[in-house]
Amino acid sequence: MKSTTSLLFVLAAVAVSGWVTAFARATPNDVIVRIAQLEIDPAQLGAYTVAVRDEMEDAVRLEAGVLAIYAVAEKHDPTKLHFFEIYTTEAAYASHRESPHFKKYLAVTQPMIRDRKLVEAVPIQMSDKVKR
Repeated sequence: MKSTTSLLFVLAAVAVSGWVTAFARATPNDVIVRIAQLEIDPAQLGAYTVAVRDEMEDAVRLEAGVLAIYAVAEKHDPTKLHFFEIYTTEAAYASHRESPHFKKYLAVTQPMIRDRKLVEAVPIQMSDKVKR
């Protein structure tokens, strides 16, 4: 039983996704969390959604320092979007802001955004289920 438990533990550890591993390597003082609150022009919401999805997919796929980016819309007002972003370090966040895909996103979406609020946050507790 003990060896089976040990084997399961090892297999579970191997199954951990890449961003969880990167998050574990980063110290709590290094991890950067940003929250963005945007209001999008209703006539541009469809185009904005396509542009931001492309940018987010590129950021997570291409940038080792981007641990996660989540986007949600308010249920009763889908033009109000909230983004939760996690980076390994301040340097990773700065690198993200200089990436070609982020610069393209800014250029394309700037006229679509009616209002923007950026919030720097400090992680207190971040819990997650590991994808298998």
